[in-house]
Amino acid sequence: MGVFSVGRHGNEEINQITPYTPLKTDSSAVGTVPPRKRYRSIPGASIPFDQDTSSHSIAKMIILHDYPLNITEHQGFLNFVRFLHPQVHTDVKSVQEECINIYRREKQDLVNYLGQISGHVNLTLDLWGSDQGLCYLLLTGYFVDSAWKLQKRILNVVMLPFPDTEFALSHAVDNCLANWGLEQKIFTLTLDESCANEAAPRYLRGLLSVMNPQVLYGQLVLGNCYARLLCSLVKNALVSMGDIIKKVRDSVKYVKAYKGNEDYFNELKQKLQKPSSNSLAIDDQTKWNTTYHMLVAASELKEVFSCLDTSDPNYSIFLSEEEWRRVEILCVYLKLFFDAANLLVAPTHQTTNLFYHEVSNIQIQLAHAAMSQDTFTRNLTKPLQEKFNEYWNSCSLILAVAVILDPRFKMKLVEFSFSKIYGMDAETWIKVVDEGVHELFVEYIVLSLPSPTFLVEDNGGVKKETSPEDENSAGGDDFLDFDVYISEIAGSQHMKSELDRYLEEPLLPRTQKFDVLSWWKLEAQKYPTLSRMACDILCIPVSTVAPESVFDTVPKKMDSYRSSLKPSTVEALICAKDWLQYGSSSV
Repeated sequence: MGVFSVGRHGNEEINQITPYTPLKTDSSAVGTVPPRKRYRSIPGASIPFDQDTSSHSIAKMIILHDYPLNITEHQGFLNFVRFLHPQVHTDVKSVQEECINIYRREKQDLVNYLGQISGHVNLTLDLWGSDQGLCYLLLTGYFVDSAWKLQKRILNVVMLPFPDTEFALSHAVDNCLANWGLEQKIFTLTLDESCANEAAPRYLRGLLSVMNPQVLYGQLVLGNCYARLLCSLVKNALVSMGDIIKKVRDSVKYVKAYKGNEDYFNELKQKLQKPSSNSLAIDDQTKWNTTYHMLVAASELKEVFSCLDTSDPNYSIFLSEEEWRRVEILCVYLKLFFDAANLLVAPTHQTTNLFYHEVSNIQIQLAHAAMSQDTFTRNLTKPLQEKFNEYWNSCSLILAVAVILDPRFKMKLVEFSFSKIYGMDAETWIKVVDEGVHELFVEYIVLSLPSPTFLVEDNGGVKKETSPEDENSAGGDDFLDFDVYISEIAGSQHMKSELDRYLEEPLLPRTQKFDVLSWWKLEAQKYPTLSRMACDILCIPVSTVAPESVFDTVPKKMDSYRSSLKPSTVEALICAKDWLQYGSSSV
């Protein structure tokens, strides 16, 4: 008894282990200790041991799960792997070498992958600190692949010993891009100015203008991270109401501290018939969304807290009606920021067109609130509006161009929102956007024009290619430049109507699940130049932080363990982990 038949499993993987459990002798027994499971190996030929495969698997495990390299020296780990196979040998040096090898193989695959894309690459620059006073630059690329899918890859993790020097960022970025061979493929840079010195954006703009001078003179640098901007606005609002928020937090702590307190609070809630869709929870002050949820849940139960104040002698925290009113007003504007941030934590990367509505809506709501008749609302939102207005002025053009490339909205949403934002001056700003998108389109036309070359014979009778500039410098046909000019004008006049035709066609119906990149993929033959422009514009990132860090109120830091490693090892571990999640080239 208790022995499983193995006849029908003859083709299964050999050396499997199957549990063996004896049958119970007394099924009616109560409180008996269940018998310990025994294991036996299924008969079969043994698998040859391969140390290289074992080392590769261990290295991959370390990369994927952020385990320390010296886990290979932990006694528990050694006992486990040697139980699986006594011949397994692990040490820090060999595992580290294999991690570097995995990184190099995956990097070469990514180099080949990037070489296949026809569009540009957009970059984000994020700076991480460390307890050791070091600074790390994370350079991430966003692009649309050949299947018209939005992709994101961490390209480099570089230690900057002196990040505050004027050229530190631009030199690091320049070196990284040269290493990848991407100097001519960069379209935009997105960074957070609060993480760098004031000169950094200026030098990065200069670097971009050298790399890609054709597109808007290389000035496409977004100087503020959207996620950090939202966090900054929330922190400013919370600080302005610090005393009231502390009262709310202490009230929630009192209720949640003991089960008896919570039971009594729930009894009061039932008596007052105050249902709440949100459960009370103490916030984590390093995550501002938890503070927002705490305030919303508490404000929904303000009558219960007031009743608790009069019925529980141990509860001594009092919030007036006016204080609760202020909490409710605060929650209205925190919800604006919370909804906007939720777009950044979506499970899939979001195309740029989706951010225009949220950003313009915040601009409209804050501008309206800053002129409120209510003194508290006005004082709360005025500083927020001024700060957000700076962001709007710096990024509204690029976001407007992105939403124009959404066939559900085109220029119509820009016209609608600008009329609310600018009022009587709306036409002026609408014209700025219209001219901007047309100027960008013409530059894409010029980029698509081939450079003409001609075959000429040298003195030895050998034919070679030469450009119009070569002919002019050698005293050739003075009309060659004119011919090129005419071909450009003719092409421009033909292709410019491509944009106009797109704008004149009816809007598509608004649907929740609309894949704008798939639409442009299908329309690429109809709009060849405009589709290439959409390919670049729609993958411009607005945030530099990872989705899991969007709600963080503290700056991102490299942990002490990684900071103790060589910079090249840190880069290999972080980049390889990012690349492996998209599929490994190695088994």
